[in-house]
Amino acid sequence: MSKIPTSEVAATAADSAPLASQTRPLDPLAAVLMVVLCLSWGVNQVAIKLAIHDIPPLLQALVRSLGAGIIVFAWMSWRNLPVFARDGSLKAGLWCGVFFALEFVCIYHALNYTTATRAILFLYLSPFFVVIGMRWLMPADRFGTRQWVGLILSFAGMILAFGLPTPALDPRQIFGDMLSVVSAFFWAMTTLLIKTSRLSHVASEKSMLYQLAVSVPILAGASFLVGEPMVTTMPSAIALASVAYQTLYIVPITYVAWFALIVRYSASRLTVFGFLTPLFGIAAGYLVLGDPLTPAFAVAVVLVTAGLVLVNRPG
Repeated sequence: MSKIPTSEVAATAADSAPLASQTRPLDPLAAVLMVVLCLSWGVNQVAIKLAIHDIPPLLQALVRSLGAGIIVFAWMSWRNLPVFARDGSLKAGLWCGVFFALEFVCIYHALNYTTATRAILFLYLSPFFVVIGMRWLMPADRFGTRQWVGLILSFAGMILAFGLPTPALDPRQIFGDMLSVVSAFFWAMTTLLIKTSRLSHVASEKSMLYQLAVSVPILAGASFLVGEPMVTTMPSAIALASVAYQTLYIVPITYVAWFALIVRYSASRLTVFGFLTPLFGIAAGYLVLGDPLTPAFAVAVVLVTAGLVLVNRPG
């Protein structure tokens, strides 16, 4: 009797894994890890601001994709993780890379037309796109009434923290708002692809590598097309440290951890934790940049936390 290759056995086992194992609610460890990730991403918002005067935003994204790509590739090689194995993930991986790059192109370009506050609010429509998408792509992960209430409550908390945007009267601002919504859609598409395609059966590092490799030429082209100024002088130590934080930690560690969580837990419930990120960003801005902190911020934290409890409460 011929032996079936171990790789085929693993792939078959992964494909036949019970759906519940891919949609289970978060356990305490996963919840704590999500809080740590959101804290890291909130600080990253400040890091981008600290470097933006010396290194334009799309160029920052290009540098971190290139540097982090080298790190992830070296890590996979050291751990003997298959990089070029034919595992059926290529098509989904390439599309994921396109969505990953366009997400950043859209949000950074949107900031040329609309305010940062409006951009963040529209960007965080992404959890709604994910929840709606999972309802159709993986019905076992659909939200019930209580989860929807929690999602809306968390979004309301973020609106309270940033303020309800006034109607846009300038067509340029409307265009910027639309770009932010498109960015939210691309962010959601990346999550949905990783959850529901062959990418859910490969190492999370490989999912990350796809996105970094594809994003490099797209970000380089976008930076050139929008006319970002080239860095002609040595950036400040703060700017270099900020880019290093993104390149060495945010992308190769926190993003890879996020992709691993997406595969193992309910994507709908995980994505709601994202509402903590802008709140951590506000707190970090207050501590590092001296940005103002209003009393409404405390109420916003309560609302977002209450929403997370409703979304993730068992039963």
